[in-house]
Amino acid sequence: MKGKEQQTKSWISFRVKPKEYETIYGHFSKTTCRKLSEYVRNVLLQKPVVVKFRNQSADELLAEMINLKKELNAIGHNFNQVVHKLHTLDHDADIKRWLPENLAAQQRLLLFTEQVLLRLNQIHQQWSSK
Repeated sequence: MKGKEQQTKSWISFRVKPKEYETIYGHFSKTTCRKLSEYVRNVLLQKPVVVKFRNQSADELLAEMINLKKELNAIGHNFNQVVHKLHTLDHDADIKRWLPENLAAQQRLLLFTEQVLLRLNQIHQQWSSK
């Protein structure tokens, strides 16, 4: 019986101007309500509406971390390929020729990890000062 009491049965329809609709829809899109009717019902009945809050600095941090993760994954993949190639070499002459060729890749890896560490320290200082 309780389920029947909770069902919506009555309709309330009204027209709004396009600008009013944009305003209402803009407010609705910033909430956690799944449907516009749910949002309007809550507002009209003066029930609480949960508004989403976006932290811009956290969004920027997340975007930067995603980029760092992609870069580190790419470098790690390249490094794994280099190590795999090293294990497949049979002769000392091959290894001696191969090492100088891949020294540049090792230097790029070390430089990038140093840059990541510096950036992480900057982010840590920025967030710890807040």
